[in-house]
Amino acid sequence: MVVWWPTRGQHEVSAIPRRQQGAALKTPRKAAAKPPADKPSQRGARSQQTRFSSRLRAWGRHHRSMAWDSFQRLVRYPLGNLLTMLAIAIALVLPAALWLTLDSARLLDAELDESATLTVYLELSTDDAQAQRIEEAVNAEQSVLETRLISAEQGMAEFQQSLGLDNALAGLESNPLPISIVVHPSSIEPAAMQQLAATLEAFSGVDEVRLDLAWVERLRNLAELGRRVARALGALFGLGVLLVVGNTIRLSVESRRREIEVVMLIGATHAFVRRPFLYSGAWYGVGGGLLALGLLGLGNHWLSLPVAALAASYGASFSLPQLDVTGSTILLSCSTLLGWLGAWLAVTRHLSSIRPR
Repeated sequence: MVVWWPTRGQHEVSAIPRRQQGAALKTPRKAAAKPPADKPSQRGARSQQTRFSSRLRAWGRHHRSMAWDSFQRLVRYPLGNLLTMLAIAIALVLPAALWLTLDSARLLDAELDESATLTVYLELSTDDAQAQRIEEAVNAEQSVLETRLISAEQGMAEFQQSLGLDNALAGLESNPLPISIVVHPSSIEPAAMQQLAATLEAFSGVDEVRLDLAWVERLRNLAELGRRVARALGALFGLGVLLVVGNTIRLSVESRRREIEVVMLIGATHAFVRRPFLYSGAWYGVGGGLLALGLLGLGNHWLSLPVAALAASYGASFSLPQLDVTGSTILLSCSTLLGWLGAWLAVTRHLSSIRPR
């Protein structure tokens, strides 16, 4: 007979009742503690703030890039762009020449102000001492700026010199010219000068006060007409520059229409698209302004000798005015601004009609 001896584990199992053995076998093990779950990670794009200095540097780099790119496009097609700049220069030369003429008119106006005088003729019986006292009384008037006493001998000498008679009147027994006083008024208004003339005629020893404002008014009106014509022509030729630059930029926009649609499709703004064309317009203005300065210099050199000879034939000295550094800077600034403005108008108008497809 064979005897089976349970092992230690079997003794432990057999010592437990069968019902409890089944329950013990079916009891599940204690689940292991799970590590604490991490916070769910954020999904989507992350926003990151950019420094103002970085944005400013990027803005400057883009502007430099656009300016250089637009300049290279102008150099790439020199003939057509040179013709455009020449048209701008011709449109700028005439207003600039009229501007110089306006400066000459201002100089002429100043000379007219100085030449607007009254001549007080004294009686023939007035001697030098009485003439001196009358001049002091005239000079004491508030509306008188300054006076100049001309003796009878000085008047005769000036009269002979103005007529070119030399000593032809030296044989006269007596000098028929009276002592005179040239009066420079403080105000050159016709009404004020006429009132001053009436006041001086009431002085004792005064024979006549001569005032001739007709030719002064004619020259003044002519100078004012010239100024208005210069302003009107300057405005018209400035409008012509806008049209020339605007038409050129319009053709450039149409030739790059596909490129503009692509960059707008990927999110480019109108300011981004407009920027290279604005620099192109500014380059057109700069080139036209430089050509205008060259044409003005050539015209001044070509006309200076004939004008000087014509003035010398009338016994006067006159030279054509030239643009100084300030005038040249103003001309270049105006031409650049007109080019930029013409480009802005053309690009803004055509960008509104371009839609990415």
